[in-house]
Formats: sequence, structure tokens, C-alpha cells
Amino acid sequence: SEGVALAYHHHMGTIVQSESDIDRLMAGTSDAVGLLLDAGHLTYAEGDPVAVAKRYADRLRHIHCKDIRMPVLNDAKNRNLSFLEAVLNGTFTVPGDGDVDFNRLFKVLKASNYEGWLVVEAEQDPSIAHPLTYATLGYNNLTKLCADNGLTISQ
Repeated sequence: SEGVALAYHHHMGTIVQSESDIDRLMAGTSDAVGLLLDAGHLTYAEGDPVAVAKRYADRLRHIHCKDIRMPVLNDAKNRNLSFLEAVLNGTFTVPGDGDVDFNRLFKVLKASNYEGWLVVEAEQDPSIAHPLTYATLGYNNLTKLCADNGLTISQ
């Protein structure tokens, strides 16, 4: 009644982390439950953020634009590192600094007239990845990705 929409945030290390987990959540809830799509966490879980965005376009409330460095993730998986160790080794980064195809994702958002939040996010070790440097890089990359794909930014 106050205009605040409920959105579930899937995340590695939780009960809902994979694409199939998201599908079960969406199937078991009404349209009153929206989705916070986290591109980095879904990619980590070997899911496809573009496919999920297409499937649940009408239920997307927020997008966490976290990128992922696939070589670092693959190394972490090959060495059977914990999620925390993978994060500390630099698996995640800001949008445009990794391997998530944000252009494809943003095309889906444009086609579905998405008007929610796009959040620059990166779970990184601040002693290695200077926060202001990476926040600025992420913002600049996100701004360019939006412009390239016809998404309007309100600040």
C-alpha cells in the first residue's frame, strides 16, 4: 500500500542460488514477489542472467550489476576454494571489468521497458581493489552500457 515492492535476492551460499532455484521460487510465489537479479551471483552459479531476465521480465525489481572474472572463478572451482576464498581472490568485479555480457542483458531490459534500479556492485577485497577507483569504473561502465543500449538513467 506504500508502493514498496518485495524483491527476493538470490545469492551464492543461500537456499536460492542457481537458475533452477530461481525458477522454483518464482513458480511457488505470486507476482507480489519480485526478483532482484544479481548478474554476478547467477553467473557464479552457472546460470544465465539473460535467460532469467527474459523469463521474469515482469517481476524484475532491481538488477545488481556485478561482473565476474571467469578465469578467476574457474581457478577457484578447479582448486575447490570456498566462496569466500573465491571472492577474496577477485572473482567479482564491477560491471564492464569482467565476462558478464551486460549488452545482451541490457537489450532484454530495454525490450521489457525495465524501469527499476541498476546497482553497481562488486564484492572485492578493498585492500586490493581500491573502492573509489572501482566504484568510479563501475559507474562509468554502467553509464556507457546504458547509453549503448538505450536505457535512460535517473540519478
